[in-house]
Amino acid sequence: MSRPASGATGGATGGATSEATGRAAGRTAGRAARLALAGVAAAVAALVIGMIVGGTAFPRIIPGLPDSGAVVRWGLPVSKLLMDVTGLLTVGLLLMATALLPSDKGMLGGAALQYVKAASWTALSWAGAAFLTVVFGAAEAMGRTLPQALDGALLSSYATQTTQGVALTLVVLFAVAIALFSRGAITSGAAAGLLALALVTMLPPPLTGHTSSSPNHDLATSSVALHLLALALWVGGLLVLAAHALRRGAQLDLAAGRFSRMALWCYAGVGLSGVFALVARLGSVSDLWTDEYGVLAVAKIVAFVLLGYVGYWHRQRTLARLRDGEPGAFVRLAGGETLLMLATVGLAVALSRTPPPDFSVPADRAYDLLGFPLPPPVTLGNIFALWWLDLFFALVAAALAGLYAAGVVRLRRRGDAWPWGRTASWFAGVALLVFATQSGLARYAKVMFDMHMIEHMTLSMVVPIFLVLGGPVTLALRALRPAARKGDRGPREWITTILHSRFTRVVTHPVVATAIFIASTYALYFTPLFESAMTEHLGHIWMTVHFLLSGCLFFWVIIGVDPGPHRLPHVGRLLMLFVTMPFHAFFGIALMMTGSVIASGWYEQLGRTWGDTLLQTQQDGGAIAWGFGEIPTLIVLLAIAFQWYRDDDRQARRADRHADRPGGPGDSELDSYNAYLARLNKADKGEEGIA
Repeated sequence: MSRPASGATGGATGGATSEATGRAAGRTAGRAARLALAGVAAAVAALVIGMIVGGTAFPRIIPGLPDSGAVVRWGLPVSKLLMDVTGLLTVGLLLMATALLPSDKGMLGGAALQYVKAASWTALSWAGAAFLTVVFGAAEAMGRTLPQALDGALLSSYATQTTQGVALTLVVLFAVAIALFSRGAITSGAAAGLLALALVTMLPPPLTGHTSSSPNHDLATSSVALHLLALALWVGGLLVLAAHALRRGAQLDLAAGRFSRMALWCYAGVGLSGVFALVARLGSVSDLWTDEYGVLAVAKIVAFVLLGYVGYWHRQRTLARLRDGEPGAFVRLAGGETLLMLATVGLAVALSRTPPPDFSVPADRAYDLLGFPLPPPVTLGNIFALWWLDLFFALVAAALAGLYAAGVVRLRRRGDAWPWGRTASWFAGVALLVFATQSGLARYAKVMFDMHMIEHMTLSMVVPIFLVLGGPVTLALRALRPAARKGDRGPREWITTILHSRFTRVVTHPVVATAIFIASTYALYFTPLFESAMTEHLGHIWMTVHFLLSGCLFFWVIIGVDPGPHRLPHVGRLLMLFVTMPFHAFFGIALMMTGSVIASGWYEQLGRTWGDTLLQTQQDGGAIAWGFGEIPTLIVLLAIAFQWYRDDDRQARRADRHADRPGGPGDSELDSYNAYLARLNKADKGEEGIA
């Protein structure tokens, strides 16, 4: 009789437990739903208030001009808001799976897999919202109502022939690709690739809005790109972390700690880029309170400061309580922070709909193209005096210098040595990078082909030599600590994984590295790519980054001190150098013999009236390319000779140590020699005895 009673009791207990679990899950789902609704309400309310303050909610309708109507006027910002939120969710889900939750030897865990699968649905929603934005954007641009905008020819024209339309079409295509590939992603590397693609997908629409029309469009483009990337990681990560906390997800304290460290850098990036973005768009400080755009910017600044305070509170209080097993305080504060962030997103959409203030700029075509007045004639003094901030490469240089210095300091504090020659080489490369991208040389490089060629050769053939001799990968592997959890991937493990990846093995093959270094130069200058890159700031950034990376790749194979998949013997390195350099000489000769001006459409619009003709500066640039190769060739030859000497000396010392070791090969050779001498001595004594 006791068995049935016990079974009945167990069944009742199991039923009660399952019912309690169901009630807890229901409460969690209810809290998540309420938080989501509150977030939507906060974002929409901020959008509406922002549009009213900015004057775009009820614009003045001028009789006789086409008006798309209230549906389009409100539908476009709402669809943009939906596109931004779904994009942020996609970034946050992939960030959670890739970096915030631990992996197991490169494989995603169960919770991470769920977030990647969820990202496929949010990415699909992202693509749908972007398509809605295309429809509403076409209606507004063409002055049509929504039913009229659904015409296929009109949509096709807007999506393929206008800058904003092309940008939104790219979002649709990339978001669909993310949705498809997320279904089969099971490794950390695949999730990281999807995260990178999602971040890239966030960029096209805002970079083709007010940014492209800003007088200082170079500064505006770089600052907005940095602003968006930092904001996407920060906001998207917080949204998903808050949902993870509501679900009482596994390893919440670990994910929250990792996010807190990342959020601090994102906060700094958002603040710095926001300041530069305002500098590029506002004519004066008074615009902050006298212009609608400035008022909305001030509101966004206030929200930013509040978010910083909440983040500080997280680091000081709630993370400690979370580690002690009290997640409630973190959940409440994260929920409030999420509402504030979504309201800020709504405000940002309203800000993008508000035209920035007008301020007087020179009526000069060169100013429109360059973002600064045409510089005076070239002199050595002007090259060193006319500095111009290129925010992107200024941040790149600051990051390269700061991270390297931090690695050296960590080694020194640990008592480890690091060669001073490598440190000096690295900072010499960074200094040359700053000079090539920030000084008057960078200004003149946009105006004159010969000055551009000096910048090109410096960035591709001088700066990389000093950078690869600095050994940054070796320094990082020595300075970074292994991941705290066994099998997880921290920065050190990611570097090791990339070094051993198939991609790295392919691109660092001497033939491939040489082909990239040589062929890309010919492909750039003897096709329309060069003119396109000079016209757009993003294209110019891409071109400059390519110069730098292709040079680093080539010289890493030849003289790099960091470990790599392919290690050539010193004779092979010399052969690779002597085979490659003549191609640069041939390139220079080809430029000197060309009878037509490369990128004439760009240079002619600048209206330069001083200096040599366009064709003459191009021929001078060819002469520079022809003769410039001698400088890096000499530096590389000296580096190879020094490395060869050090390698031979190191091997000789290793052989000596091995020979002196008891039981080493040196012992047997020495014993044999001594035995030989003993036999000779014995034979000599025997001969003397006979005599």
